[in-house]
Amino acid sequence: MHAVRLRLYHHSDGARVAYRELGAGPPLALLHSALLSHKEWEPAVEQLADRFRVVLPDLPLHGDSEHRPGHPYTIDWFTQVLSGFAAEVLGPRPLIAGHDAGAELILRALLAGSLSPARLVLMPNRLHVSAPHPWRRRAWRTVARAAAVPGLDRLLSYGARALFTPERGVRLSVRGNREAADLVRHAFADVAGNTELARSWAKLARAWPLGAQTELLELYPRLHMPVLLLWADQDELYPLRVAEEVLGLLPNGQLRVLESTGFLMAYDDPVGLARELVAFCG
Repeated sequence: MHAVRLRLYHHSDGARVAYRELGAGPPLALLHSALLSHKEWEPAVEQLADRFRVVLPDLPLHGDSEHRPGHPYTIDWFTQVLSGFAAEVLGPRPLIAGHDAGAELILRALLAGSLSPARLVLMPNRLHVSAPHPWRRRAWRTVARAAAVPGLDRLLSYGARALFTPERGVRLSVRGNREAADLVRHAFADVAGNTELARSWAKLARAWPLGAQTELLELYPRLHMPVLLLWADQDELYPLRVAEEVLGLLPNGQLRVLESTGFLMAYDDPVGLARELVAFCG
């Protein structure tokens, strides 16, 4: 059993990013998806820690990281925080992987030229296309933005806790892994009554882009480091066909698919996920 160490990264503007690390060896950072936390990777990290110093940040507004409403919470701001975190915690040529929003931030940092990983792993995310289920995203944006109204912030914080129940986590696992309930329970443990967090999410809802990110089509051919597209075969949000399209644009890319996995790959097949990351990252 590897010891987990809790650390804080202090960004130049005062934002704090909580992260865990365990193991020794070359640094491998895993960036989680929107609304969850570092615990998204928990089932697989012990196996990875035998080969790497596994670094598990909580993105701002998630887990134990900063959520005060004084920050802008634009995607450019998130990218700056990620780039600063990588430079200080991971070093100049890290191994880095991301899923969903975590992968989007990595791609944005690459587009800005502020991140230079030695190897890159992109797990299911929207890549250059529009956000999936646009009507749901628009509804989320409308509701989240309402939290900027005094009084509604508290009400909506309780509503979010009621909506994102532990059972929803189990449904995100195509194998029905009951441990996924704890993942969602942890992610929303401090949401109810947290007006600061609700107001911060209102700012993010105004700023986060939902349309097609066509500028990434120009980025892919410039990614000369080894890139692994590590995809799930049963993720309804992020179909395999988009990853297959991107594969043809990468100078040094490969695609691996984990069978019988969905949005929570680490809960559906932790052994397979760790195996693919070790094989690719060395």
